[in-house]
Amino acid sequence: MKLIFVLILAIIFVTSPLVTEAQSKIFGFHLMQKRRNLRIPFEFHSNLIIVPALINDSDTLYLILDTGVSTTIITDPTLLKYTNTEYVRNIELEGVGKDSSLKAIVSIGNTLRVGYARTYNHNLVILEKDILNLSELIGSPIHGLIGYELFDRFVITIDFRKREIHLRLPKDYKYRRRDGEKIPLEVIDKKPFVNNVFIKEANQEQKVKLLLDTGAGHAIMLNSYATTIPKPDTTINVQLGIGLSGKISGHLGRLDQVKVGRYSLPEVLASFPDSASFGMKFRESDGRQGNIGGELLRRFKVTINYAEEFMTLRPIKSAMKESFEHDMSGMDLRAKGVNYNEYYIDRIIDDSPAEEAGLQKDDRLMFINNIPAGELNMTEIYKLLQRKEGKEINLVIRRGGRLIFTSIVLKRII
Repeated sequence: MKLIFVLILAIIFVTSPLVTEAQSKIFGFHLMQKRRNLRIPFEFHSNLIIVPALINDSDTLYLILDTGVSTTIITDPTLLKYTNTEYVRNIELEGVGKDSSLKAIVSIGNTLRVGYARTYNHNLVILEKDILNLSELIGSPIHGLIGYELFDRFVITIDFRKREIHLRLPKDYKYRRRDGEKIPLEVIDKKPFVNNVFIKEANQEQKVKLLLDTGAGHAIMLNSYATTIPKPDTTINVQLGIGLSGKISGHLGRLDQVKVGRYSLPEVLASFPDSASFGMKFRESDGRQGNIGGELLRRFKVTINYAEEFMTLRPIKSAMKESFEHDMSGMDLRAKGVNYNEYYIDRIIDDSPAEEAGLQKDDRLMFINNIPAGELNMTEIYKLLQRKEGKEINLVIRRGGRLIFTSIVLKRII
């Protein structure tokens, strides 16, 4: 996919814990109406799993299901109106990016629902500023991220083909061979790690420890300062994504092979963040050397079991046949408007098909191959722009008060 997110967070509390009377209620997520399991449909944009949720008496909100976060984070500060403001405290978030920290508050004693899974006394970390602008980047309303609190209470199966997650209590789940290959996990500081991943590049093979990160849209990210794996001979400079402290720059290249369990995937696109924006943020205590994200995981039906520390991978045949591709147009988009279906060019890469076609920053995309751009979501647009090298894409853009007709010829740049 075009857009790659890296959302690995560390939370530093700067005030002492607060205790409320509400804490006498049921602790943690539980299934409502005596349910034994629960299926929740999700939206899938930019390789990210987006689930509906309710906070107290709010309208429906949308949260990214992210194994890389240890607490629920609300990225949209306007949602403070729905939260419990009686008990709050200030914190600082240390994130990934060029700056050091970001201010936020914690709201204590909230009710949070994801489908028919509910928790009381829930702590919410609410960003002071919506620095991530996830809705504009994804082209769909995004209000925050949720991770550990759900995975700690349930065995969760992510069915990318059906676009649903299946929640079961650990006592009601029993591994079966048809679930796929069983891969050991190690849960450290509320985050899951995979130890038996093998990377092959330039006739060198190395076993690496990677964070299992459903909140990252890329396939593989490697910290080149923590491994002896050489960077591929051909790489390109790109903006890899965005973290709590700003943009993440680095390089993108193709690894000869990535092997997870018995499954080998060739020519995998991997990102290599620059040390200035990311490398120094790795925590030595967990020993990670990178992460696995949604572009790789979506090729499997994935079950994640924190209680017994393993996951299962069952290949999706059609997805396993797909090659790993990057955008072939050379332009980044931003979604604007009430419904996030007005698309503007945010960046043009030098010497790219987009530059050759005369496209410029802030041009508004009106038609793609005679289809109104507003009828497509961001994921559908990016799929068109990475479909096949040599394919011509006809565009109509608005620049100021003028409509301009042009076309781009897709070119594989990596």
